[in-house]
Amino acid sequence: MRDRIIIALDFDRFEVAKNLVGKLEDAVFFKVGLQAYIKYGDQILTYLKKKKKKIFLDLKFKDIPNTVFWAVKSSLKYDPDFLTIHLSGGREMVEKAILAASEKPGLKVLGVTVLTSLGDEDLKETGVSLDTESAVLKLCEMGIKAGLTSFVCSPKEIEPIKKNFGRDITLVTPGIRPKWASGKGDQKRVFTPEMAVEAGSDYIVVGRPITASKDPVGAFGVILNEITSL
Repeated sequence: MRDRIIIALDFDRFEVAKNLVGKLEDAVFFKVGLQAYIKYGDQILTYLKKKKKKIFLDLKFKDIPNTVFWAVKSSLKYDPDFLTIHLSGGREMVEKAILAASEKPGLKVLGVTVLTSLGDEDLKETGVSLDTESAVLKLCEMGIKAGLTSFVCSPKEIEPIKKNFGRDITLVTPGIRPKWASGKGDQKRVFTPEMAVEAGSDYIVVGRPITASKDPVGAFGVILNEITSL
């Protein structure tokens, strides 16, 4: 179960991220997003590999197909285990990303559906007439046709996706807030760790409930116990 908890290293200083990874010896999987990557990407990714941790490189590529092809290809030097692209970039872009990633066997390209910070009204403001769940399912359908089998979604879309596309689809879910954590932050579509795993999430992404805790090791242990006891 330890490798099903992905810890988001959303820090602006390498030493802070490094110290946290060093403390969390039992943690297996860490996410490096835009903030960390832009400020100290080479350092933290090299350190994670040295510590034999799994890497979720969450850069959410979205551009013209050729640009995304080369962006994915360039990312392979970090030897990531997971890598994200935005499904809203279109089918050809997704196909190019898969082609570039095929050089690294075992790499999962994750199609990002609708960000967990967005709700139905937010989508309407961007010109999307579908509700959140319908938009997520439509994007997954396109991604599957392009060759993807792994997606990022909010926990609320786990069951609809599995029901429509099968239990073999791999789902990574941010928007995880334990009952004992304070507030949702900027997340709108959230579940507790137990709720997400029970619904069928394959991996849960947890940030502030662990990383902002006064006792991150203890917080990780509590979440691990919560999902292991199911």
